[in-house]
Amino acid sequence: MQYKTIVLELLRERPELHEQLRLTRRLLPTLEICSQQLRMSHQTWKETLASANPGSDPIQIASEAMELAIKELEDRLPTVSQADDREPLSLDSAMAFVGSRTSKM
Repeated sequence: MQYKTIVLELLRERPELHEQLRLTRRLLPTLEICSQQLRMSHQTWKETLASANPGSDPIQIASEAMELAIKELEDRLPTVSQADDREPLSLDSAMAFVGSRTSKM
């Protein structure tokens, strides 16, 4: 599965966020940035896990690294439960997430 496909599925699991990004024409840029971040996180986790377990199977390391990178991304994406019931899901919080991750990598 490609990084963009994974990120798109994560966004689709958050229908309000997905729709807000789509309506404001920010879905594609957000998808691009998040998929780059997922790729970088996956690479970092692979390096970290390979260093910690030098004799491990590279396929197992890559799989575990992907699980960790996806979990990391999921934990940072805003969810409906984080939004106040009286207010729509904040696009600003989604874009702040994207911007903060880009500046760290």
